[in-house]
Amino acid sequence: MASLIGYYSLIFGLCISFFIIFFSVKNFKDSLIFDTKIVNFTFLQFILVIVSFLGLIISFVNSDFSNETVFNHSHSTKPIFYKISGTWGNHEGSLLLWLLVLTLFILLFLLKSKEQNKKYKIVTLLIQQIIIIGFFIFLIKTSNPFNYIFPVPEEGLGLNPILQDPALAIHPPILYLGYVGSSIIFSSALAATSLNYISTAWAKHIKQWVLISWIFLTLGILLGSIWAYYELGWGGFWFWDPVENVSLMPWLALTALLHCILVLERKLVLTSWVVILSIATFTLSMCGTFLVRSGILNSVHTFANDPERGLFILIFLFCLIFLSLFIFIFFHKVEKKSIRNFFWLSKETSILINNWFMMYFLTVVLIGTVYPIFLEVISSEKISVGPPFYHKLIVPLLIPFLFAMTIGPKLNWIKSDLKNKKYLILFLMISFLLSVLIIKNLDIKFLINTILVASALYLFFITLRDFFVKGLKNLSQNIAHFGFSLLILSILFNNIFSTEIITNLKIGETFKSKNFIINFEKVEQKNEKNFKAIIGKFNIKDVDGVDEVLNPELRIYNQPNIVTSEADIKTNLLSDKFITMNLVQNQDYFNIRYQIKPFMIWIWLSVLLISFGGLISLFKKRYEG
Repeated sequence: MASLIGYYSLIFGLCISFFIIFFSVKNFKDSLIFDTKIVNFTFLQFILVIVSFLGLIISFVNSDFSNETVFNHSHSTKPIFYKISGTWGNHEGSLLLWLLVLTLFILLFLLKSKEQNKKYKIVTLLIQQIIIIGFFIFLIKTSNPFNYIFPVPEEGLGLNPILQDPALAIHPPILYLGYVGSSIIFSSALAATSLNYISTAWAKHIKQWVLISWIFLTLGILLGSIWAYYELGWGGFWFWDPVENVSLMPWLALTALLHCILVLERKLVLTSWVVILSIATFTLSMCGTFLVRSGILNSVHTFANDPERGLFILIFLFCLIFLSLFIFIFFHKVEKKSIRNFFWLSKETSILINNWFMMYFLTVVLIGTVYPIFLEVISSEKISVGPPFYHKLIVPLLIPFLFAMTIGPKLNWIKSDLKNKKYLILFLMISFLLSVLIIKNLDIKFLINTILVASALYLFFITLRDFFVKGLKNLSQNIAHFGFSLLILSILFNNIFSTEIITNLKIGETFKSKNFIINFEKVEQKNEKNFKAIIGKFNIKDVDGVDEVLNPELRIYNQPNIVTSEADIKTNLLSDKFITMNLVQNQDYFNIRYQIKPFMIWIWLSVLLISFGGLISLFKKRYEG
């Protein structure tokens, strides 16, 4: 019954979209006042999608295996928490969650935009409804979460065990709030462009949506990174995996957009950048959806493989790109007068330079992610682009980027005096020379590490100094920039001082190095509801005589029959001690991977600081500084 209600709610929700479009077009032509009936229909559409989503949740909770989605991704022995999170831990459910957030955001947009121009609201709503209709059709035609199975199976196939994790249970909803939030920015920017509505007032209005999307996307990436760190056994914060990259690309575009909006709030410049970045952010979010859902990405955590579904998203994406480019080319007007007042030594210029850096980093990530796909299509050769590619192209440009971040906040809006800024320009020139030096000497790790640490430390102390000098002025900016400087420093120290040992041990054996001793004492077995755990006990003693007991696990799940490795991590303020174990096939040995990862907790905390800076800006009533 729940599945049936959920399915027909989708059908009715799609029908409501056409009613919304009809009344919106009618209201656009016939009235000077925004028709509240449109808001009521939008609210009804949101309620119908909620009912559909709740229908899927109830089907999962009740283990209704007559539902194909439940059958493929759940099991009666699965804990109730993971039955609920399994709702969006699959292709069909995750797209239904996308649709839910889409309808929620357009409803909130209408409720929060009462003071905005009627035509602007209507055009934004119409573009958003085009996206919503696309997702409705996609769900109903190719990804129906309510398909019926007959005869009804007695048991389900179960959810992928590595998805049965608290962090990953909340990671998709938060990430989608970031992704889908960019749809409102996209629709709003196209509406404002088509109506010549872009202004400083519009920038203040759209800034809140940019911040909401940026905050949720940042937190979503953070949760995904933490999950991959301990669940996949990688022992690191970022591995340039394609699925990681497709979330990083819209974040880079969104970060650049956020800085452009700050400029547009004060002065009618960078309007082209704002529109292009608004289009790029949502396009990259949709591209990520296509790449993950199509099955063409070579990734350890891509859980969908259906070219037909990917093709639908790709066609839909091309239609949206065509629409957006058409509106931009034929309707966007450049304010030539404001361009003449764009001074090279100003905060606006520093933000423009920041954008170019962001676009360069984005391009590198895009090439590294997409190039293997094109190569496979052309030559049938399968390759994966790893960390060396990204490090070679990104690391050298980090130095001038970090120095530029110290210069920008010190410049004035509109125009700055060169008199007291000469040393800053000198620092920037030196940083570019250092980048050239690194590019020519990429094999000299000591040189690279020294220059990068010095650059990051300079940014760290400059942003720390701003807290004491400026006080509460520009608080959100100071916190976000300080968080970023802490992030870069933590990453650098993590890369420089990390230690890793990989060895094979039998129970009772000991591994010795000059820094620590690993004693494999014993294993224990423990039976849980849906898996059996083999728990290892390792006593690790370092040179200071400190003993640590670590207990990694092997989990053998009953449905599906999969073995996973669960890391045990001891965390303190300075470092993580990280250990995993795996069975060596046809042998009595266990493969042991032990790592010391400095400053891991500071990496996570620094990203939280960056997000907190955005949160302060979101809730601050008056513009800072």
